[in-house]
Amino acid sequence: MKNKFISGTEGYASQAPFLLEQYEKLSFEESYSTAIIYFPSEPCKILDIGSGTGRDAAWFDAKGHEVVAAEPTKELREGAIQLHPSPTIRWLDDSLPDLEKIRNLNEPFDFILMNAVWMHLDKNQRDTAMRSIATLLKRRSRLFISLRHGPVPKGRRMFAVSAEETIELASRYKLMPIYNKRVESILPSNKATGVEWTKLIFERQA
Repeated sequence: MKNKFISGTEGYASQAPFLLEQYEKLSFEESYSTAIIYFPSEPCKILDIGSGTGRDAAWFDAKGHEVVAAEPTKELREGAIQLHPSPTIRWLDDSLPDLEKIRNLNEPFDFILMNAVWMHLDKNQRDTAMRSIATLLKRRSRLFISLRHGPVPKGRRMFAVSAEETIELASRYKLMPIYNKRVESILPSNKATGVEWTKLIFERQA
C-alpha cells in the first residue's frame, strides 16, 4: 500500500539514510545549548513532533521521561527505531497540522518539542497546527519551536517564518514566550550556506 503523502515531508524519504547519519553526529546538548535550561528536569510527559532520527526522543527517554515521538516519514521513523530501540518510547506515524492520532490519545503533555519542523508548514497550516498543539499542553507546560532562516535545500518545501509572527500566533492560545534566541546553524553543511535558527520557548499560562 502506498504511503499517504504529507505536505512538508518532501525530500526526507529519499534522504533518510544521509539524515540518519548526519544528525546523529550532533549531540542533544550541542544542538540545544543555552535553551536546555528551560527543558524539564524532573520526569514528565514529553511529545517530540517531527522526531526525525529519534535522537531527541532517545535523550528524553534516557532521562526518565515518558516520551511520545511522532514522525510521518516512514523511512526516518523506522530508521530511528533501529537506532534507538527503547521499549519505552512510543513511536507514532502522525503529522502536523492536525496531529489527529496524538490528539485521539487524550493525553496532555508537560513539554512539546518541535525542532526543524515549523518552516515546513504554510500559513494556514501553521494556524491549524498551533491550535492543535495548544490542546495538548497542560497549564504551565512548555513548547519549544525552532525556525529556520536561509536558503531552501533542493527538493524541500519550506516557508520563511519570523519569530514575531510565531509569537503573535502562539499568544492567541495563551502561550507566552520565555526564550527567544537566534543562532547560526551548527550543522556544517547548513553553516556553510549561512543558515540560522531562531529558538523559541513558550509557556502556557492557562
